[in-house]
Amino acid sequence: MKIQKSFQMALNMVLHSRLRSWLTIIGIVLGVASVVSILAIGDGMEAEITSQFEDTGGDILTLTAGVSSAKFSRGGGSSESSSAATAEEMLITRNDYQTLNGIVDIIELNPTISGSVDIYYQGESGSVSVSGVDGAVYKEFSTTDLKDGRVLTGSDSNVIIIGDKLSEEYFERELSLNQILTIQDKAFRVVGILDGGGNSVIMPLDTAYQVLEDKVKNEYDAINIKIKDEEKLDETIELIEKKLMMSRHVDLNTKDFTISSNAALAEMRQELITTMTSFLAAIAGVSLLVGAVGVANTMFTSVLEKTKEIGIMKSIGARNKDILMIFIFNSGLIGFVGGILGAILGYLMILLLSVAGMPVVLTASNIILVVSISIIIGMISGLIPAINASKLSPVDALRSE
Repeated sequence: MKIQKSFQMALNMVLHSRLRSWLTIIGIVLGVASVVSILAIGDGMEAEITSQFEDTGGDILTLTAGVSSAKFSRGGGSSESSSAATAEEMLITRNDYQTLNGIVDIIELNPTISGSVDIYYQGESGSVSVSGVDGAVYKEFSTTDLKDGRVLTGSDSNVIIIGDKLSEEYFERELSLNQILTIQDKAFRVVGILDGGGNSVIMPLDTAYQVLEDKVKNEYDAINIKIKDEEKLDETIELIEKKLMMSRHVDLNTKDFTISSNAALAEMRQELITTMTSFLAAIAGVSLLVGAVGVANTMFTSVLEKTKEIGIMKSIGARNKDILMIFIFNSGLIGFVGGILGAILGYLMILLLSVAGMPVVLTASNIILVVSISIIIGMISGLIPAINASKLSPVDALRSE
C-alpha cells in the first residue's frame, strides 16, 4: 500500500470520528498554547534585559560600601567580611575617588548620593527620592532618555531633572519645564524631564548635600565607574579591587566594599529568567502529556472499532506495516492539528499580553519546535495501539463481530 493511500485512510479516520478526535485535540491545543505563550514571555523578558544592558553598557561598574554587599564582589573576595570593620570604615569617600581617579583603565567617575526628601509645589506636598550626581559627567552615565529639556552640566547648581510621573501625575497640576519646585525649603528650577524616570529627582551633587541633611560632604553612597575596555572587564575589576584594598588597608578577608558590573547583573538576571521559563514550560508541558494519554485512549478505541475493517484489509493483501502506518498517521494527524491550533491560540494570547504591556517575543523556531513535539507526542502515543492493530490476525479480526 502506498504511503499516500495510508495517509488518506488515516485522514478519513480522523474526519469520521470527529467528536472523539476533537476532544483529544483540545487537550493538545491547550498544552501547545500554554508552552508557546510561556516561551514567548521568557524570550521577551530576556530581550528586554539585553536591551537594557545594551543601553547601560558593559563598561559601567558601581562601587558601594558595606559588609553585607561585599560577598557579591567579582574580585574573588571572601563570602564574609570581618566583623571588626566599623560603620565609619564602611564608607565610600573622597579618598576612594582619588584612588580610582589614578587608574588609567578608568575613563570617568560619577560619585552619587541619594535619599528621601519633602517636596512642595503650588500648595501640594509629598516625599520623593533624590539623587545627587556629578553634572559634568552625568550624561556619560545616564541610562534614561530625556522626554523634554536638557541634562545636567558641570556649572549647574539649583536646577533639577525629574521623572515623567513626577511631572505629569504626582501633583494635581503638571510640573513642566522651568517650573519651580521647593525641596527642603530650597527652590529648584526644572530643566529636564526623564522618559520613564518615575517620581525621581536628580540634582547636582553639591546641591544634594544641602538638602540631604544626613549626608556628609565628600562621603558617597556609590561611585559609578566607566572603564576604557569592556573586553578587559574582569582584569579591570581585579586592578580596581587591588588598588582599593591597598588604600583602605583591607585584605580579602576584611574587604568592606563591593564592585558590581552591569554585565554580571544582566547575566545573572538572564540565567534566572531562563530557569523560570524552563520550569514554567515544563509545567505547561504536563498538558501535552495529558493530551498524549488522550491520543493513546482514542487510538485504542479506534483499533477496537476498526477491528473488522482491519481484518478485511489484511484479507485482501494489506501488510502489517500498512496497518501500522495508517494508525501512526492517524495519531500524528491528531498531534499536528492540535499543534497548529494550539500555536494559533498561543499567538492570540501573546497579542493580548503584548497589548497589556508585557514584553513578549514570538519566534518561528519556538512555534516549529512546539508543533513538532506535538506531532511526535501524538505519533508515540499512537504507536502501541498501531502495533496492536498491525498484529491482528485476519481470521480473528473478521470474527470480532
